[in-house]
Amino acid sequence: MRKLVYYVAVTLDGRIAGPSGEYDFFPGGGEQQTAAYFAWMNALYPETVPTAYRAAAGLTDSPNRRFDTIIQGLGSYRAALDVGITSPYAHLRQYVVSSTLEPDIDPAVTVVPSDPLAVVRELKREEGSGLDIWLCGGGKLAGTLLPEIDELLIKSYPVVAGAGVPAFDGAFDPTVFDVAERTAFPSGVTFTHLTRRRSPTTQARTQS
Repeated sequence: MRKLVYYVAVTLDGRIAGPSGEYDFFPGGGEQQTAAYFAWMNALYPETVPTAYRAAAGLTDSPNRRFDTIIQGLGSYRAALDVGITSPYAHLRQYVVSSTLEPDIDPAVTVVPSDPLAVVRELKREEGSGLDIWLCGGGKLAGTLLPEIDELLIKSYPVVAGAGVPAFDGAFDPTVFDVAERTAFPSGVTFTHLTRRRSPTTQARTQS
């Protein structure tokens, strides 16, 4: 079964954006450090670079390595809309969860007006490429989809936002994840790959 993977940048106080959706406050390192960091990340997850920037990043012909589908909330999608882009990830299947967005915003975008959990469960049952589903944000959507999130790919930046959009904004639901891998960069950014801890009953059901 395909996995739902939350891949996101987070501040030290657990924010993925500022109060108005800002994200330009996330610090970089020096020019050389920043270039090395992005080269490392882009080699692992080239499909997470928006289509408009793939040529500049040298990824024009790079195949999708981890994901073939993206799902995001209107807040995350708004960053592209504000600059006139309605299909920011044309190299992926795109789903936007919104009850207010026009359903025909773009032929390449599927608008999900309600029940994103049902949509994700259907996507996870698909067979085909073997690639996974990227949960891009935002916090309310991540909170709603927490029961279906299998892995976390967290880019933790050394900055405190003080306020803003939390990584998860939902009901109280303690969910344990195990660290599978952690890499620290000279710029102060830490990348952590976590996998959902399954109960013995859940593991047995999954393996049967």
